[in-house]
Amino acid sequence: MASITKELAFKGFPFIRMYQDGKVERLIESPHVPPSNQDPETGVSSKDITISHNPSISARLYLPNLPQNQTQKLPILVYFHGGAFCVESAFSLHAHCFLNRLVSEAQVAAVSVEYRLAPENPLPLAYEDSWAALQWVASHSNNQELDGKKDPWLAKFGDFDRLYIGGDSAGGNIAHNLAMKAGLESLCGGVRVLGAFLSHPYFWGSKPIRSEPKGEDFEKTLEYKAWDVVYPSAPGGIDNPMVNPAGEGAPSLAGLGCSKLLMCVAGKDQLRDRGVWYCDLVRESGWKGEVELFEVEEEEHCFHLGSETETENVKKLLKRLASFLV
Repeated sequence: MASITKELAFKGFPFIRMYQDGKVERLIESPHVPPSNQDPETGVSSKDITISHNPSISARLYLPNLPQNQTQKLPILVYFHGGAFCVESAFSLHAHCFLNRLVSEAQVAAVSVEYRLAPENPLPLAYEDSWAALQWVASHSNNQELDGKKDPWLAKFGDFDRLYIGGDSAGGNIAHNLAMKAGLESLCGGVRVLGAFLSHPYFWGSKPIRSEPKGEDFEKTLEYKAWDVVYPSAPGGIDNPMVNPAGEGAPSLAGLGCSKLLMCVAGKDQLRDRGVWYCDLVRESGWKGEVELFEVEEEEHCFHLGSETETENVKKLLKRLASFLV
């Protein structure tokens, strides 16, 4: 009798299982939730929009609770969710709760991008989707259009002189790569990225730094193994400049296309040292902008995303991000 057990093509990666028949099981995901008209906790309103049909790119937009006669423009945040490039969503509970809190605290208009996920859609597609979404947002600053009609929230309330990008974990990696791209290519209407925040960003490489595991233990880390799953064709492998900003052939970080940068790290996060190291690289590069490091020593990776309540440390992070997004 033939075995009905499916043969794993990849195992040991706790986010997903990949089978020889092409099926992918996502093991760690928070449930999708609908947008809301005035969230009961924060008063923030949200809605889902389509940015592009081919490829399929969508987003969830957020707006704080504003007075009816509001005329003052708001900073704009284009946000990229985390999840190792292969799980989670702009429509997931974790991202939705976090952005409700951040939009309320910071009083910004936010666009949370739904980019395509690996391994079905391997990198660099997530970068391409995210760049297209950023261009779509920038197109609202003038009469240009990329796909479809202007969104009234962005057109009415968005201040395109205060455009920010940011993300958590894999989303922080995306924010870095888009900031680099923005230093080389123009956005629609001549819009510039004012600032970028990288929260617990995913950077790695072929050699450990500082307190990271050594020897075989290093190559067994999730961070090391994940990259080959989400970007199997990456030139240079785990030293590709997209994940290792100091990898062979990496462009100078002096080319970051923003004026200020905020790095958020957590003391108990295995990615912590890479975040601090990245800040050192930026400072040493000769970049002309302002780089800041914010650390919550007693917390784990992306502690703020799974928190059902606003703990004191979540409040600290929200307040720091709000003071950056001005």
